[in-house]
Amino acid sequence: MPKKTLRSQCLTAIQKLSRIAAANDNGYAECVSCDPQEMSRWHHWKDMDGGHFIPKGSSSYWALEKCNVHPQCKGCNGFGQKYGSSEAWYTLWMKNYYGEDFVEQMLRDKRKIKKLYAADYREMLKEFNEEIKFHSERIGDIY
Repeated sequence: MPKKTLRSQCLTAIQKLSRIAAANDNGYAECVSCDPQEMSRWHHWKDMDGGHFIPKGSSSYWALEKCNVHPQCKGCNGFGQKYGSSEAWYTLWMKNYYGEDFVEQMLRDKRKIKKLYAADYREMLKEFNEEIKFHSERIGDIY
């Protein structure tokens, strides 16, 4: 199997970080795009995805920004959020958490290009892995 690129390693790490950082002390996190009325929106962080609000394939600008990646259950994140209401719930969650102005700015900037170099990716990966280690220790998970 070919070695993962630095960008791919960063994407994997930020998705893991989004899930584990949101987990409570028992290791459970709430899906940001499940209907709030659903009782089954809490899942163990290892059983969730790190879902991108602005899809990682369509925005180099937001792909590796922590404010763009949050825990989603497999059902909500599946199929690129094309089915059901998960995209709408994610948008409402984002606006509630970050504010409507910031979310609108994210949407306006999604086509911007962000050029990152190997050193940038290495720095990000180091930061993400340090935060993952912190949260792993916090919830008593083996890193």
